[in-house]
Amino acid sequence: MQQDEVAARVRQVIDATGVSAREFARRIVIDPSKLSRSLNGTRRFTAAELARIADIGGVDVGRLIGTTAGAGGDATAGAAAGAAVRAGDATADTPAGATSTPSAVRAPSPPRSPSPSPEGGRPLQIVRETVRLIAERGFHAVRVADIAAACHTSTAAIHYHFPGRDELLEAAVRWCMDEDTRRRADATAGTRHAGDELRLLIELQTPRTEQQRRQWCVWLDLWAEAARSTTVGRLHVEYYRQWRGTVADVIRRGVEQGVFRPVDADGTALALTALIDGLASQVLATEPGLPGAGAQTMHDALIAHVDACLTAPVNG
Repeated sequence: MQQDEVAARVRQVIDATGVSAREFARRIVIDPSKLSRSLNGTRRFTAAELARIADIGGVDVGRLIGTTAGAGGDATAGAAAGAAVRAGDATADTPAGATSTPSAVRAPSPPRSPSPSPEGGRPLQIVRETVRLIAERGFHAVRVADIAAACHTSTAAIHYHFPGRDELLEAAVRWCMDEDTRRRADATAGTRHAGDELRLLIELQTPRTEQQRRQWCVWLDLWAEAARSTTVGRLHVEYYRQWRGTVADVIRRGVEQGVFRPVDADGTALALTALIDGLASQVLATEPGLPGAGAQTMHDALIAHVDACLTAPVNG
């Protein structure tokens, strides 16, 4: 199996979807840089990634690896596609020119679900249900069987797209990051006044609704996991770098607009985001599962902090 040929077929799938490579990476829940390296031939696609690409693209895995008719291969080889793809897992994240010994154990063929494909495809459904269950029970209390039941599928289908719990957790973290970033971008689109934008960001981080509380519960669980997991830790650092950068950029624009006092934007963003995290943790700890006055108290405290430490005085 030539990696450049696989990459070319994946490019065809991406082009057929009509979205950017970054957006496609979001849909298959991997780091965009991993997709880029795989497309450029410096990294091999993993079996699970190819399975997710095939699912989102609506094609057979055998087509991607060249074992079905129309892809330059023998149509009778399609039944062995799943095994052939999984045999390549050992080469994932290694230079394309590196060699490895394929496993002698044949993996099962891709599971077939009798039900229609869920919205966004099976991989995204798995990730969304994983996030929901993590919010309700905590990551270590969630079993693959629980996720399969929530998706109305088999554990084999879960393992086909996400072979291990670590990969599934990484996908869940990345999906949460992407969704949070998307919600912020949608909510602040068109907002030019930096003071208004900062207040919108604060509102988004206040756990009033069930969705907001679920999101915060996931973050609390992932913070604990980040302290133990190198992979999740890296994602945690990446997300907070982006989040603090967003807040710092708003503060800089506010200073330029004369809305905020001349402050150190990065230091102020660090203090504000830390205050948001601390207050949200207290709200969730003191109001488990119950929306109430705590969220409004948190919001009021954050606005008071902004007014006292950031808002420029009005010239009388």
